[in-house]
Amino acid sequence: MKTKQLTLPQQRLILLAMFLALAAAFLFSICVGRYSVTPFEAVNIICVYFFGNPAALDPVKLSVVIKVRLPRILLAVLIGGGLASAGGSYQAIFGNPLVSPDILGVSSGAGFGAALGILLSAGMVTVEALSLAFGLAAVALVLLISRVQKKTELFMLVLSGVIIGALFEAFVSLIKYIADPQDKLPAIVIWLMGSLASASYNDVLIAALVILPCLFILLALRWKMNLLSLDEEEARSLGVNVGKLRLAVILVSTLMTAVSVSLCGIIGWIGLVIPHVGRLFIGNDHRALMPACAFLGGTYLLLIDGLARTMTAAEIPLSILTAIIGAPFFAYMLRKTTGG
Repeated sequence: MKTKQLTLPQQRLILLAMFLALAAAFLFSICVGRYSVTPFEAVNIICVYFFGNPAALDPVKLSVVIKVRLPRILLAVLIGGGLASAGGSYQAIFGNPLVSPDILGVSSGAGFGAALGILLSAGMVTVEALSLAFGLAAVALVLLISRVQKKTELFMLVLSGVIIGALFEAFVSLIKYIADPQDKLPAIVIWLMGSLASASYNDVLIAALVILPCLFILLALRWKMNLLSLDEEEARSLGVNVGKLRLAVILVSTLMTAVSVSLCGIIGWIGLVIPHVGRLFIGNDHRALMPACAFLGGTYLLLIDGLARTMTAAEIPLSILTAIIGAPFFAYMLRKTTGG
């Protein structure tokens, strides 16, 4: 995708605008819902709860803002930013604009782990733990299969990811087939389509402990990602070990994706579409693109989650909305850029 080169002050100005958009989406999400509050009330409730006397607040509004919406919104920001950053990193590593965070089978493996936990009537903590474990196991299998003569080629990684992804998808289909259609099957299907309805502060803590350090690592490596467009020998001559850089970025991005799927199910299209949106605004320079992905991903998932919980009486799964909005937009971008 051809984009004009921006100066450093221009990039910083656009990143500031993206951060402000994220803050606005955060406030908007706090306020909207079946029980609405004004922006002033929302800010006042948050400030008084954390820095004042919560007993003086309206208990209903306090419960809605602090106990219901705030953990959900914080989790949406973390997961949206993590998935978008992982997608941008994968597209840089593989040199392919159609790559998304689930290319190595992590989403399929994590989905199988969660489906297995639901089938066994395990608690939510166990379901999340199984999801994370199988997501990481899927990637470990991909790395093992793709290792040929002590080297891992990109095309072998992609092919191995397709194989392992298809294998775990078959296991998920098997679990759906044997699950109780009155109880377990609906729960499995709904979980696989993604939702933040069960978000808690424990989930926010887990996401923060994993996603934030991973984001910092990607931000620290972002200037080196620009060198991946060069030949491997040219990159080595500039002091970059391409193999180690690719492995580090893959592991960090995969860990963020696995944790995201384990906490809220499979949310598609964010890691594929948002990096392209970032390039439209800020260009291909990964020094600015990676923080742009984090801001845009968090904003996008906040808005999608707001639609999911307000459009109908029954909450709409997130992957349905991300696909309905993301697919036409991605098709438009392909037409506009003629696939460039």
